[in-house]
Amino acid sequence: MKWHDGLSGLSHDYDGYILDLWGVVHNGVAPYPGVLECLQRLREAGRRVVLLSNAPRRTATVEPGLRRMGVSADLYDGIMTSGECTHRMLADRTDPWFAGLGRRMVHLGPDKDVDVYAGLDLDVVNDPAQADFVLNTGPDAELGEEEIDPYLPLLEQCAAHSLPMICANPDQQVIRGSQRLICAGAMASWYENRGRSVRWIGKPYPEVYALALSLLDVPRERVLALGDALATDMRGATTAGIDGCWVLGGIHQEMLGGSWAHNRNPDYDLAVAEARAAGLAPVACVPSLRW
Repeated sequence: MKWHDGLSGLSHDYDGYILDLWGVVHNGVAPYPGVLECLQRLREAGRRVVLLSNAPRRTATVEPGLRRMGVSADLYDGIMTSGECTHRMLADRTDPWFAGLGRRMVHLGPDKDVDVYAGLDLDVVNDPAQADFVLNTGPDAELGEEEIDPYLPLLEQCAAHSLPMICANPDQQVIRGSQRLICAGAMASWYENRGRSVRWIGKPYPEVYALALSLLDVPRERVLALGDALATDMRGATTAGIDGCWVLGGIHQEMLGGSWAHNRNPDYDLAVAEARAAGLAPVACVPSLRW
């Protein structure tokens, strides 16, 4: 894993870039310093860019939020999300696991995520005893986003009825501004640890990468995936058979000794050790998405 101060040193080696959103492009509130310039430089160099997120929402819902942050549509070629992938797999039912699901569904998640299943031939029920499966899109701000405890009663009811679960966001946690929040993956891990069936949709699993690569339309050997999470982004790049570049200034920044507030880069040697311990070998790392 080679250290680079920015993407300029890698830009001639790749024609296409798959970029994580939360933790790489933005922190849930605003783009990180240098991101917009970096995207503009990639575009000026003729490189193709696809944004790939574990957001449990469809791409049409994600795009306006990016635009409000200043990440305009001319800075990338396409967006793919775990929510979009989930919607398509629920609609198509060509995958054997999805084909075996019924039509009655409990939604574990906030109302803002309903576009994942809106328009599909599904009956949404509140009682797990009446459901065929549970769709997990993550915590609700009204119940709290920092602990799993408020969601345990519903999870326990779903588990009691052995409902298969779709996890539409494999992330365990995310940082919004400076606040660390749980994601759907934390609930799915609790559920799976109790012996219940979970189908994980999003990074690091192959279905979402197939869709992202189809949007990118670049040979795999010329594609670089950038992300801040080892378990999802860097493992996902390995799963997809593409090179990975670990962005150290995201979810693992504190663990690696970095700090945005103090303008301190993460420790390279520690990053190498953590990647090796995880059984991963990104080709490169950068402190943040900058040129």
